[in-house]
Amino acid sequence: MKGLELLLLPLLLILKDVSAQWNVWMPRDISAMTNSCVVIPCSFTYPSGIRPYRGVHGIWYFGHPYPQLFPPVVYKSRTDIVHESYKGRTKLLGDLTQKNCTLLINNVGVEHSGRYYFRADLGGANIYTYPDFTKLQVLDQPNIDVPEEIVSDQSLDLTCYVPDNCPDMSPQIHWMYTDYLPDPVFTPDNVEESNTAVLSSTLTFTPKPMHNGQLLGCRVHFENTTFFYERLISLDIKYAPRTVWVNVSQEVMEGSSVVLHCDVDSNPAPRITWYFGDKELMSEVASNSSLPLDNLTPEEEGVYTCVGDNGYGSMNTSMYLAVNYPPREPWINESLTLLEGSSVSLQCNSKGNPMPTLTWLKDGELVGTITAEEGSVLELHEITPQAHGVYRCLAENEHGRASNSLNITVEFAPILLDDSKCTIVREGVQCVCIASGNPEPVIEFYLPDLNITINDSNSLFNYRTYSDGYTSTGIIKLQDKGERGNNGDTAVHVHCSISNMYGSETIRLELQQEKKFMMAVIVGTIGGVAVIAFIIAAVRYVGQNNKKENGNPGQDVGSKVENPSMFYSAVKKDKQSLRKKVGDDSDYQSVGPMAGMERQELNYAALEFLHGRHREGGFRRADGDGSDYTEIKAK
Repeated sequence: MKGLELLLLPLLLILKDVSAQWNVWMPRDISAMTNSCVVIPCSFTYPSGIRPYRGVHGIWYFGHPYPQLFPPVVYKSRTDIVHESYKGRTKLLGDLTQKNCTLLINNVGVEHSGRYYFRADLGGANIYTYPDFTKLQVLDQPNIDVPEEIVSDQSLDLTCYVPDNCPDMSPQIHWMYTDYLPDPVFTPDNVEESNTAVLSSTLTFTPKPMHNGQLLGCRVHFENTTFFYERLISLDIKYAPRTVWVNVSQEVMEGSSVVLHCDVDSNPAPRITWYFGDKELMSEVASNSSLPLDNLTPEEEGVYTCVGDNGYGSMNTSMYLAVNYPPREPWINESLTLLEGSSVSLQCNSKGNPMPTLTWLKDGELVGTITAEEGSVLELHEITPQAHGVYRCLAENEHGRASNSLNITVEFAPILLDDSKCTIVREGVQCVCIASGNPEPVIEFYLPDLNITINDSNSLFNYRTYSDGYTSTGIIKLQDKGERGNNGDTAVHVHCSISNMYGSETIRLELQQEKKFMMAVIVGTIGGVAVIAFIIAAVRYVGQNNKKENGNPGQDVGSKVENPSMFYSAVKKDKQSLRKKVGDDSDYQSVGPMAGMERQELNYAALEFLHGRHREGGFRRADGDGSDYTEIKAK
């Protein structure tokens, strides 16, 4: 134990020596309001071995601790000589003999802000300026403690501070412009630290984005004075984007230009990014941004999105930009060659905005239905040769029209047309065979009586062919009976054979007269009827006259008249229909109206006279039935 005391003795001597050195205690910082006062607490020590000579004196300096630099004297206990800015303002509240150097400064101004040093004067050479100091801050407005970051919807504390270091003046704190705050709470407090006092009031509330930029104020008033001090602050509320405004969706024409605008309400200003679908177009830090789009194409139609992000949150808004344009040239099938009886689907697709209507036309005539879709299908079932032609798909909208066309070619077996026939002409007999088919049919003639086939390779006969589209015509002329080969028969036996890759057919051509012979028969018949009618009328007229002369109406006309009346007349026309035979003898086919042959006929008129006398040279019937005939020939 004794050894421990020996170890602690040097330390105790050091501490005792320190307490006996030149030291001073005063607040490092102190503040006061302008026109008020401030008390700077102060105490000092000096070495215990020093005996003050003629008392203990002290000096307060402003700015510097070294007299040789001639700092302003704030207070001097030996004399009243001080710097003019402190005349009548300073007073020593402490007792220097008690090592208390507390100083009072009245009516302080901003110019009195600075460092204050104390110098102890114990007489003789025992004068010491302490290096420690008090820094006085003279305020013309109170302080408001504002957090570095104020976030929306988070509780906020704002504290207003005012120094309370003037014993003769007591401050009061009031908050201004709090009427629109949500449920504000005010908490007063008085803090003393290092012999300095601070009066405070804390305002607590939860800010909203709407409070960003709002003014708040702290007002300090010293009782029984006219001194008022105010400080205003503007709230900087951080909040995530709460609104993002962009253009409304709109329609523009292809090739035009448009500017899209985006405004974001947030604090701080966000980074605005424009997207087209998922593709980023541009980005910048700003409260608003514009996106120019020039020479628009249909590919730029779609959703444009503006995204605002400021670190506290993000928000986006989209708009739809529609690019109108006339229909594009429709896409359709390639031209087709189809077999009769088959089916096909014709496709037509076109794009346009607004969506075009699609119409199918065949050779300029509407076929199918009109559709208002991007695609249209025209179904053709069991195609006939009449389906051949140009098919056009027409796309239309309010901005224009476009079309595309294709050809459909139908291939089919040959068909004999009705105009195929043989006719009597001046040179002999002309046979015409007309057939339609695709590929165009090959036409051959066959003379069964001569067992001869007539075609392009046979030059013995007057044979020629020509074609017009899918119609082929073959013509032969038979000029004498040898060529006809009828063996004395009045009929002409000519067969027509038509063929292509899809089929063949052989048909017998019937012989028909020309129209001029038909007209002769008709005119002759009408003339004969007219002559007979004239004779009947003449006979009746004679009979009437005889009746009047004889006055006997009941007498038989035949007994009184020398030339008896005509009893009977008739015109008989005998035209035998022609029929043609193909194959066996039991299969007959009627000849068409243009396939018949006009035939020269004899026309007869028969006059029968009752109980009459015969003239010499008259022609008498051999059967003796009393009827006489006269032959009338039409040349």
